[in-house]
Amino acid sequence: MGLLEQVHARSTGKRGTSYVDAAGKARAGISAEIFNGVGANGDTEIQRGDLAEVLYEATRDSVEYLFGDSIAALREDEDGVHVTFEHAAPRTFGLVIGADGVHSHTRALAFGPESGFLHHMGYYIAIYTTPNLLGLDHWELDYNTPGKIAGSYSARHNTEAKAIFAWASEPLDYDYRDTAAQRRILAETFAGQGWEVPRLLAELPDAADFYFDAMAQIRMDTWSTGRIALVGDAGYCASPLSGQGANLSLVGAYVLAGELAAAAGDHRVAFAAYEREMRPMVDACQRFAAGVGGWYAPNSKAMIAFRNLNVRLLPYLPWRGLIGGAPQKVARTIAAKDYRIGEKAV
Repeated sequence: MGLLEQVHARSTGKRGTSYVDAAGKARAGISAEIFNGVGANGDTEIQRGDLAEVLYEATRDSVEYLFGDSIAALREDEDGVHVTFEHAAPRTFGLVIGADGVHSHTRALAFGPESGFLHHMGYYIAIYTTPNLLGLDHWELDYNTPGKIAGSYSARHNTEAKAIFAWASEPLDYDYRDTAAQRRILAETFAGQGWEVPRLLAELPDAADFYFDAMAQIRMDTWSTGRIALVGDAGYCASPLSGQGANLSLVGAYVLAGELAAAAGDHRVAFAAYEREMRPMVDACQRFAAGVGGWYAPNSKAMIAFRNLNVRLLPYLPWRGLIGGAPQKVARTIAAKDYRIGEKAV
């Protein structure tokens, strides 16, 4: 895509993570290099907003964007897909691609209610921006109590930080659009917790970029119907536990675009090939996520101690490469094909 340099320039540069106790003493720590690798073949961590800006800047001159709008209705016939918007005038398109996240409205309109596809993983997560309260230098600190984890890591060259919370829970009854209710849930869940949790929660009311959701997967037998298809979390979210959300969305978009070009625009051929190519990666990422929760937020003091022991020993284990390289292996389940039309790469 020609965007790797811009992505590297906006990397968080996070060097590693320490697990601390209530007094702030490090009980275990691990370098990011063990999981992310180094050099050209290593992973790059980038803030979601920064990645969105890179993609927008690369496409703004050739793509029409309608901000602050949403699809209200879809109707397909032999002429295309007739789209009714909440605000803009109705229009007809040859194809509609839903890339609107785990709570995809496009998916609901085309495939049915979310309840038929969303599978709760047993955890919730919340993230928001704070000042760099802990003076972190490209590092993350995490504090565990049974079934809960609270942490902070520095961002944007240490000028700010992200507060991150996750906890084990059965499905909660709330409106995913009601951020006030979500803030209350988070504050109540972590009330009375030690370490720096009160300082982090004190920034919650003023957080402008608050994110809250269940850790969930979207599982579907097919990602297309007629002239409508889904990409990324809308069709195959693997949950934040997988760490592969951006990978799946970018690879999925690349494969779909490539297969449409290879099929000369025949969406029936292209959609089938897209699903055939992407399914192994989606399945691998969703399987990988299934076993991560108990390691990320252990449900007992004994399991927290066991996790910390394993983290301390990991750099010295002969099979550390296999464990540390697991996320990269999952991300590389499929090889990106080189789609070309004549001499032009797609």
